Amino acid sequence: MAQLLRVQNFVVSRDGIAAGEDQSLENPFGSAVRPERLFAWAGATASWPGRTDPGGSRGLDDYFTRDFSHNIGAEIMGRNKFGPQRGPWQDDKWRGWWGDEPPFHTPVFVMTHHKRPSFTLSDTTFHFVEGDPAAVLEQAREAAQGKDVRLGGGATTIRKFLDADLVDTMHVAVSPVELGSGVRLWDSPDELLDRFHLEVVPSPSGVTHHLLWRK
Repeated sequence: MAQLLRVQNFVVSRDGIAAGEDQSLENPFGSAVRPERLFAWAGATASWPGRTDPGGSRGLDDYFTRDFSHNIGAEIMGRNKFGPQRGPWQDDKWRGWWGDEPPFHTPVFVMTHHKRPSFTLSDTTFHFVEGDPAAVLEQAREAAQGKDVRLGGGATTIRKFLDADLVDTMHVAVSPVELGSGVRLWDSPDELLDRFHLEVVPSPSGVTHHLLWRK
């Protein structure tokens, strides 16, 4: 069975924006974006990894939240998803937004033009790699040991892999908020219909799940 490159549970606003401008340590999603507005649907589910109390919703949103790690053997992300620094690494102290227990549980390949040693937190090892999308995907597939590779984002990184025609399936959750400006995944999902089938499934939470798979 072929290893798929999957975009899984990627969240954008109704106008296609995944993050705002001016990312910083205080504002991981940019100065104009409140992440709780984008991710409210997932945070309300019973399967949300950060849930500390019992309960939470079941149904469609919970299914996608629970499916996040299913058959995933490695993740690829852009440097901006890993952290707010730009340019050469000043030191190796920054170890991601996620604390000592990152949610990935697989090797993670961070795309960057600046070398940095790999490191491990819990059961997640971060590798810092340079190369075009096809070369990075080849490394991730080898590390995934037969399982699929998740393309974690951000939007700019996903667009690079789409432009290289490497993405097999996408699940994009469109939240019912508009941001106006920022880093855009798409103007409309219709622009991908030359290469992908599209099914749109509304949820009672107000989010709309967009499922795309290669034709």
